[in-house]
Amino acid sequence: MLSSHILNLHYIWLVVASALAGVINAMAGGGSFLSFPAMLGMGVLPVQANATNTVAVWPGQLTSLATLRGDVRRDVLLSVSISCVVGGVAGAEVLLHTQQTTFFKLIPWLILIGTVLFGISGPVSRWLRSRAEHPHKKRPIPQVALAVSLLPVTFYIGYFGAGGGFLAMTILALYGMDDMHELNAMKVVAALLSNLVAIVMFIVMRQVVWHFCLISMVFAGMGGYVGARLAKKTNPDVLRAIIVITGCVIAAYFFWKQAQG
Repeated sequence: MLSSHILNLHYIWLVVASALAGVINAMAGGGSFLSFPAMLGMGVLPVQANATNTVAVWPGQLTSLATLRGDVRRDVLLSVSISCVVGGVAGAEVLLHTQQTTFFKLIPWLILIGTVLFGISGPVSRWLRSRAEHPHKKRPIPQVALAVSLLPVTFYIGYFGAGGGFLAMTILALYGMDDMHELNAMKVVAALLSNLVAIVMFIVMRQVVWHFCLISMVFAGMGGYVGARLAKKTNPDVLRAIIVITGCVIAAYFFWKQAQG
């Protein structure tokens, strides 16, 4: 009876966490800090939980790209896409060959790294906006160099992902892309494509727990709709601070859980 009650609580938390993740992703990003641990709470093994969560939140990235498609830079799309395919496949391949116990030990570090990346994305975004206010003369972006520079980022996205989009924005800015709308659109492209090739591998290798994935996907989609409507009414700095604190607390919980053996 007690175990059944606990399982019901985990189901409720999966629904709530997925809906909150959809809201957070639509407003600022970082929703996986909630939905991924909730998937673990359902008893899904760490690698499969990561794969399942990646599939569940991906449709939200697709709808974001549909909204931002007018700002996609066509001149760098091919090099970014090649980097996403190679890096995303490599990241997913390494994940699928990572032992469950090893990945579990990496979880708090990955969440902490993702939280730090998300935390510094505020100052990085302000720096990018300042560049956009004083744009440099547009110059051709070296395609091969850009693709190579993005590979570690797309690998990280394929392996775990949280915070990877902001790294992609930073690299694109360093190569001379100044327009904030274009940067945001290309960030979504990098995350969407890297995750897409990873998702294909996860599905082919049967690493997705579909009954939990579909639950999470539905409520994340509902949360995304609500989040899009709330985005204009919420102070982004306050929301970012809440997400960073949440990520740190979750990372600390997993560090504590591992210390308990």
